[in-house]
Amino acid sequence: MVFEGLAEKLQGALQKLKSKGKLTDKDVKDAMREVKLALLEADVNFKVVKDFIDKVKDRAVGHEVMESLTPGQQVIKIVHEELTALMGTTQSKLNFSPKAPTVIMLVGLQGAGKTTTGGKLGGYLKKMGKRPLLIAGDIYRPAAIKQLQVVGAQLDIPVFSMGDKVSPVHIAKAGIEHANKHGNDVVIIDTAGRLHIDENLMEELENIKKEVVPHEILLVVDAMTGQDAVNVAETFNHRLGIDGVILTKLDGDTRGGAALSVRAVAQKPIKFVGMGEKLSELEPFYPDRMASRILGMGDVLSLIEKAQASFDEKKARELEKKIRTQEFTFEDFLEQLQQMKKMGPLSQLLEMIPGANTKQLKNLEMNDKELIHIEAMIRSMTIEERRNPSIINGSRRKRIAQGSGMTVQKVNNLLKQFEQTKKMMKQFADMEKSMKKGGKMKFPFFGK
Repeated sequence: MVFEGLAEKLQGALQKLKSKGKLTDKDVKDAMREVKLALLEADVNFKVVKDFIDKVKDRAVGHEVMESLTPGQQVIKIVHEELTALMGTTQSKLNFSPKAPTVIMLVGLQGAGKTTTGGKLGGYLKKMGKRPLLIAGDIYRPAAIKQLQVVGAQLDIPVFSMGDKVSPVHIAKAGIEHANKHGNDVVIIDTAGRLHIDENLMEELENIKKEVVPHEILLVVDAMTGQDAVNVAETFNHRLGIDGVILTKLDGDTRGGAALSVRAVAQKPIKFVGMGEKLSELEPFYPDRMASRILGMGDVLSLIEKAQASFDEKKARELEKKIRTQEFTFEDFLEQLQQMKKMGPLSQLLEMIPGANTKQLKNLEMNDKELIHIEAMIRSMTIEERRNPSIINGSRRKRIAQGSGMTVQKVNNLLKQFEQTKKMMKQFADMEKSMKKGGKMKFPFFGK
């Protein structure tokens, strides 16, 4: 889970406040002490933590909270608002030039994932209807050009390269001319990184900036480097004047130090986050949604957006009808598993549901191998069994196991999983129905 350690500690500290009918100054101070320790352990910048705690305290010990009917909830609301403000308040979008092409320059240290991120960003923009061009400007790292070409081919995005014997400044300028001739409205320049910040690197980047005048300079940093990411952001911003940050490997960051500090220290917004290794796993950064996920409030909007991007609308309508009429079969189940796989790891999806127990979500993944096993078991069922699983008794389970090369225990697990999915699908259908009527969302499976 994203920021797993931090989220658990923050939720634990604030949960104690929810159980109290009235709050004293001591209750707030004790909770803030725990929050402060949780943030420091998460490698959040010390000054950022101090300012954050001071702001929450100033608001939390006021008349508005102490006299509230739900003072614990009021404090949590304040923490959520301050966390959101800390990370930038609102989503920061890319600035596109009114005259094409828009030039985006990616900078950062070696190992942060610039080349892959360039491809991911190109894929994201292509889905928006843009015609991106990737420019291979890293002439120093072995195979960097080839890596960008492979990524470009996978996403069907053209890559401009002049080999590794021409200066990056000349390559960037020639690439933009190429884009003008071939109708590419966005150019993404992949620049060279170093293992650490050095004068030669900075001078080269300054020369590229001076020559091509990019509309966006985005710093790519590894979220898992924590406080180091903030130091890198400060240095690059001082020398180049960056326009925003892309945090990579956020899916593996259990602490959250970079995401919670970089905006406050460098005063530059986080524009995108990398949430996995797949080329589709680059997402716009929403401070309010991230704050909600950290505090266990879920992220329903992102969940809906992922579903809309991955699910076929016609099939979704057919599925909704089946769920409402209780006709959801094993064939539908298999199809839904394959669709959900496109949306990303199951653990990431479920943590977007408000009130989900993060401890229960650990190690909850659905990989390709498991899908193959599930498909084999479903294929081993008769048509009647797929449509009416309730008839699958002991002898039928044994036959299905033998036919698919699985164990009876695996078949039992599949049947149990199927029933749980049916309940969850029904829950989401009811939730949507309630939202359309203007009612409140309920999440019975997670105790909310």
